[in-house]
Amino acid sequence: MSTFTAINLVARPVPGPIGADLFEVVTKTIPTAGPGQILVKQTHMSLDPAMVGWMSPDPESYIPPVGLGEVMRSAGIGEVVESNHPDFTVGERLTGMMGWTEYLLTTGEGLRKVQPGLDEEMVLSIFALPGLTATQGFFGFGNPKAGETIVITGGAGSVGSIVGQLAKAEGLNVIGVSGSEEKCDWMINDLGFDGVINYKTDDIDAKLTALAPKGVDIYFENTGGPIQNHVINHMNAHGRAVVCGMISDYNAQTPSAGPNWIPIIKKRITVQGFAMPDHFGQLPELIGKLTPYVMQGKIKYRSHVLNGLESSIDGLNLLLTGGNKGKLIVKL
Repeated sequence: MSTFTAINLVARPVPGPIGADLFEVVTKTIPTAGPGQILVKQTHMSLDPAMVGWMSPDPESYIPPVGLGEVMRSAGIGEVVESNHPDFTVGERLTGMMGWTEYLLTTGEGLRKVQPGLDEEMVLSIFALPGLTATQGFFGFGNPKAGETIVITGGAGSVGSIVGQLAKAEGLNVIGVSGSEEKCDWMINDLGFDGVINYKTDDIDAKLTALAPKGVDIYFENTGGPIQNHVINHMNAHGRAVVCGMISDYNAQTPSAGPNWIPIIKKRITVQGFAMPDHFGQLPELIGKLTPYVMQGKIKYRSHVLNGLESSIDGLNLLLTGGNKGKLIVKL
C-alpha cells in the first residue's frame, strides 16, 4: 500500500523563530478518487509571509486560523494523477491552496488550471499570490500616476519586486527598501529601480530626501518596523499608503510602534490595508491585468528553492529573517 507525507500544525507560534515542535510529520495512505473527485500530486509548494499569521489563533484575522491537527495551509501547484471529475483530466496541472502535503484529494473547488508551457516556479512567483497581491495592491489601491514616486518596503521580496516593476512600467519613480546590500544591488541592476535604501545601514531620512526630492506619493508597506515613520513624514498631501504586510512584526515579542497620525491628518493620507482573500473573485481580471506586463518582458523574478516537504519548517524562518533571495518555493 503506497503512502505519502503531510505536515500538520499542532501548536501555535510564540515570539521568536518558528520551531519544529509546532508541526507533526505524518504518513498517510494515498487515497483513491471517488465520484466527482480528483487526486492531485503536488510538485511545488509556496512559502509566503502570510502563513505565519495563518498559524496564529487570532479570531479577528481576515481568514480563519489553521486548526490544530490540520494540514498546514499553503498554495502550490500539482498534477492530476486520477480523475473522476468531468472538468479535470489526468496530466493537467492545477494551482491553488493545497497545503503541506504530497497528495491532495479534492473536488477541484478553488483550484485553477495552469496554462501549458508555463514553468512551475514562474507560476508560483508571478501568477500566484505574489503577482496577484502586487497587482491588486498597486492598481486597486495605489491609484498610480506617471511621474509619481513610490516607496516599497521589502522591495526585493516576492510581492514588492513585482510592485516595483509594475510601477516602473507605469512611469513612476521607484524606491525599494531592503536590509541587504545584495538585494539592493538586485533591485537597481536587475529590476531597474530608480533608487534603493538599506534600512540597516543608510540614513533613511537623508536617502528619502535625496531619492524623493518632490516627496512620496505611494507607500507600499510589506514589512513594518521603524521605517514607517520616516516614509510617512516624507509623503505628499493626498498620498496613498497601501499596507500589504508586516513580516517584521508577525512573530515579534513587541510589535513596532506605528506611524505618527499627525502627518496623516495634515496631509490627508489614505491608509488602506488589504488581504487577497477579499479579492479572489477578481482573479481572472487580475491575471488579465498582469499578463501583458509579463509577456512584454517587464516582470522579472527569481526563486529560492528548497527541496523536500520537511524543509518547509525551517524555510518559514527565512521569511522572518529575510534570508531568502527570491520567491520561496519548496520542490516536492
